[in-house]
This record gives sequence, structure tokens and C-alpha cells, in this order.
Amino acid sequence: MRNAGIANGPADGPKRENLSARYGADHTVRSQFYTPPPQFDGCFTSFYHVDLDAGTRGTLQDYLQPEWGNLRFFAGSCPSAEIGVSRVSGARFTATGPSALPCRFELGNARMWGIGLLPLGWARLIAADASALANTICDGAAHPAFAKFNGLSPVLCDPEVPIEEQLAAIAATMEHLMQPNRDEPKIQRIHTALVSGQHIAVAELADACNMSIRTLERMCHRYFGFTPKLLMRRQRFMRSLTSYMLHSGQKGGARWTEAMDGDYHDQAQFTREFTQFMTMTPSKYAGLDHPILASFMEARARVWGSAAQTLDRPARGSEG
Repeated sequence: MRNAGIANGPADGPKRENLSARYGADHTVRSQFYTPPPQFDGCFTSFYHVDLDAGTRGTLQDYLQPEWGNLRFFAGSCPSAEIGVSRVSGARFTATGPSALPCRFELGNARMWGIGLLPLGWARLIAADASALANTICDGAAHPAFAKFNGLSPVLCDPEVPIEEQLAAIAATMEHLMQPNRDEPKIQRIHTALVSGQHIAVAELADACNMSIRTLERMCHRYFGFTPKLLMRRQRFMRSLTSYMLHSGQKGGARWTEAMDGDYHDQAQFTREFTQFMTMTPSKYAGLDHPILASFMEARARVWGSAAQTLDRPARGSEG
């Protein structure tokens, strides 16, 4: 299923998995997803390109769900965005740490490149602890942890540069900056266990990863951004949110009770956790317009195999 509609690039370069997704009568969102070269397996969610035409609205507002770290480069309009108390406006290169809160943003007509950093990619590319940058959004060019990626801005923020050249620049930059990390086997075990959704207690997760709870907590602090318990709760929440988003546009829509993950005790628990992660109730979120996210998640699910970064497996090859 993953290979349906794939157009391959050069044998040693990123592979394109392309879908143009449209949503709404007065605006257009087109999304393209590219598989990073095999030497980066497990480091990135994807390299993705979004072309946004805000139409008669002029600008669009939406809320990104909790994610792993991201690097985003903009041509055209630049976003105004916030995660918790962290805010950025007017930056052509924005960077975020892993998040457990929504990113509210406003954006006009723009072309954007996104590079999603999985925990292994964070370990190889970012010197700072993920927990120190959790729930942070910033001007990447001005932040010491991300400034080294700003060399990509002249290429990725120029709409006249062909996409093939932009992809090659991303791959070359990451190849140059990437450093091996001695904790890679532990990171992969933790990530695999988290995505499996089979563990609901920290002790169970530690056993599955073949490490002590103290080591698990240290690894999560350094590379994942949050405590093991919060990470497991975030996975459970994201399974529910993506299920709702993918079915809400279908005939008859979707109800939260149908989308709610089976590990929740009851709807009250789900509502409490939803409010913590999205800073609003499920009913308020459902009542909002999602002009960008609804289209992007649907496209990502059909083309990439999962609707959200947090649900991506740690290595594409493990999907079969």
C-alpha cells in the first residue's frame, strides 16, 4: 500500500510519495512527502513540501497537534505561531522542539518545506536536551541549537529553486551535520515500544526496552523531550485525535466516543487529557475550522501511512 502512486527520484536521493490534497472551496493545500535517503533511516518522519493558497481568506489559522521536533522553511508569507508561552512571528526558518501542547499558527499564501526530527535524528543532529526545548518554537536562525541549519534558507526559501535541487540541499546538509550517537540502540528500542501502544505503565515500558526505569527516564529526557509516562499518554491521545480527524469529514462524521482509544477508562478521562494536550475541550476543538490540518493529515495518512508524526514508526523499513 505504501508504494501506491510513488514516483521515485534518483537512486541515491529522496524518494517522492506525492499527493495533491485540496480542502475547502476558497483555499487550496497541496502536500508532497519525500522519503529521506536510506542512510537517514529512523532519523526523520519525512521531508515534506506544502503549497498553501489562502484564497479569499488572505490568511488561514489552525492548530498543529503535539509533534516531534521540526524544522520549517517558508517562501512567501511567514507564520505567526505559538506553543504555550513560546511565540515567533515573521521568521522564514522556524524550529520547534518536541511538543505536548498545540501549535496555534496563522499563515498566508506560502510554500513551506518541513523536516520532522524523530528522536534518533534529534540525537544525531541536536546538541541540546530535547526536554530543554520541549514546547518551544523559535526563529531557527537565531537559536544556538538550530542556527546550523540556516544555511538551507537561501535554497528552501527561494520559490525559483527547483524542488529537486532543494531536496538535494536538504540531504547534503543533513549528511554533513549528522553525528553518530552511542545511545542509538536504546533510542530505537524506546521509540519502537512507544509506537506499539502495548504498554501503559512505565515499568512495563522499561522491561520492554530491556533497561532500568532510571535509564529509561534519562533517555526520554535527553532525546524524547518528556517523561516516559507523558510520552505514553501523548501516544494514546494522538491515536484518538487522528482517528477523529480522519473520519470527521466522512458521511455521518465521527464522534469522540468512537475515536477514543480503548486504553481510556471513560470519556471523562479522555476529556481531561484532551484539554491538557490541546488546551481546549474536545467539543470546542471539533467546532473549529481546520483548513490546513484536516487536509494535511488526510493526505499524510493516505500517502505516508500514518496521519501524524508521533505515530510514525522509528524506521520506515519496519513497516513491511
